[in-house]
Amino acid sequence: QVQLVESGGGLVQAGGSLRLSCEGSGRTFSNYGMGWFRQAPGKEREFVARISWSGGSTLYAESVKGRFTISRDNAKNTVYLQMNSLKPEDTAVYYCAMNRVAYVFGPTETDAVGYWGQGTQVTVSS
Repeated sequence: QVQLVESGGGLVQAGGSLRLSCEGSGRTFSNYGMGWFRQAPGKEREFVARISWSGGSTLYAESVKGRFTISRDNAKNTVYLQMNSLKPEDTAVYYCAMNRVAYVFGPTETDAVGYWGQGTQVTVSS
């Protein structure tokens, strides 16, 4: 059974930083692209960033480009999201996502996600 467990969320002031982690188990983690999505209250879940199975390719939503960095350590079965220069509009529940199919880029659409983490709350105060 695949499990994705996120950690690292919390409350931070605008301009601050947080690093989210997502550890996977139950599947060969290094074979799958990974992504981060977020969902604010009353809004749909949206793509934030994705990384290919090898870590060689990344992609970001325009709203976070230049502020967030996605990375992975396949030896630790973990994907990270480093978030800098946080803004109040970054407030949301952040979800780790594993691609449905192996050996491709990470998911950018919810339909491409095979497994979700439980989510971790990020709150940015102004």
